Amino acid sequence: MDRIRITGGRPLNGTIPISGAKNAALPLMIASLLSDQTLTLSNVPNLADVALLKRILGNHGVDYAVSGKRRGEVVQSGERLALTAAEIVDTTAPYDLVSRMRASFWVIGPLLARMHEARVSLPGGCAIGTRPVDFFLSGLEQLGATIDVDGGYVVASAPGGLAGGRVEFPGISVGATHTIMMAATLAKGETMIENAAREPEVRDLADCLTKMGATIDGAGTDTIRVQGTDRLVAAEHAVLPDRIETGTYAFAVAAAGGEVLLQGARGDLLQKALDVLSQTGAEISQTNDGIRVSRRGTGLAPVDVVTEPFPGFPTDLQAQLMALVTGAGGCSRITETIFENRFMHVSELARLGADIRLDGQTATVHGGTPLKGAQVMATDLRASVSLVIAGLTAEGETWVNRVYHLDRGFEQLEQKLSACGADIERVSG
Repeated sequence: MDRIRITGGRPLNGTIPISGAKNAALPLMIASLLSDQTLTLSNVPNLADVALLKRILGNHGVDYAVSGKRRGEVVQSGERLALTAAEIVDTTAPYDLVSRMRASFWVIGPLLARMHEARVSLPGGCAIGTRPVDFFLSGLEQLGATIDVDGGYVVASAPGGLAGGRVEFPGISVGATHTIMMAATLAKGETMIENAAREPEVRDLADCLTKMGATIDGAGTDTIRVQGTDRLVAAEHAVLPDRIETGTYAFAVAAAGGEVLLQGARGDLLQKALDVLSQTGAEISQTNDGIRVSRRGTGLAPVDVVTEPFPGFPTDLQAQLMALVTGAGGCSRITETIFENRFMHVSELARLGADIRLDGQTATVHGGTPLKGAQVMATDLRASVSLVIAGLTAEGETWVNRVYHLDRGFEQLEQKLSACGADIERVSG
């Protein structure tokens, strides 16, 4: 099993190209199920989750073709992926595939909208929280679907097709918003989605669906209106840059010191995170080429942060922030409000010498004690990269185990960091 070795103490200087957003690419790929014509996506990141979703969509009959870099495209342009669901050959999403990636459950919306039936395995447990599918199912029922659960599978049917309606989520769910918005594009009449997620990835999906012929208003607000249509058509769409990757490398630069241009990054996608980073003492500027982050010679200041749905501080950057403020002079507090079990990285950071105390959903980080390299183990995607950030600052060698978590969400992480001066390598076996 692969591991990552890091020798800390080196500042980061140079350019890091930001990849397309995984959290945008996955629902965009699933949207291909809504049309019998080709959906072409560019700037698709080359990640383990993307590869798995290709397999899942292929199981339903989606043909896909990956083309290479085109003239004038830069390194971060990613893959160009053409997806064609000319015929849905299977409306069952089996357990052995769905259990490996929760986002694959979202196929239930497009399958039900287009084929009027779907049989999708329940996604099962999750390391960072239960994340129930109740919001998905009640939303589909509001659009006229009949839902049963049989043998661990959600069996959904709408013999006459879905009908527009009012869907109000009791809590904010990005996945449920994606799913109901996709399903509503082929429903009869208008659908109003209330308490919708406002994340940039929701807006990106709405933009793509609009190019395919859907009529959608309000994406990016808490109320989305979708006017159903009989058929969606071919379209081309570029995946937006990954705001979580952007924030991760920005925090890494602040932790290790130096100056890096995050090429292709957009500040409007993570302004709250950048504001928090500025509070720690890092310097941030938006340029025509991306976001420049630097910290030279100055110490880090502590912060008090609460994770919130967009546009608040994202839960997907909580672990990375925690790694950063272990080097701050003072006491930082981080409160997690999105997932109930997202502090598993705390014990691993403690192995490096971090002084972190937990009280319910609040972590108090007593910074300023130098970290020392050790063997650590990744527990989930974002936790794993927090250990990499900590390793960049720790004295001596840090070995991060179970790095397959990293491969789910970070494209060429070691190469991008080493190109900026980090002493980092992947070790096989």
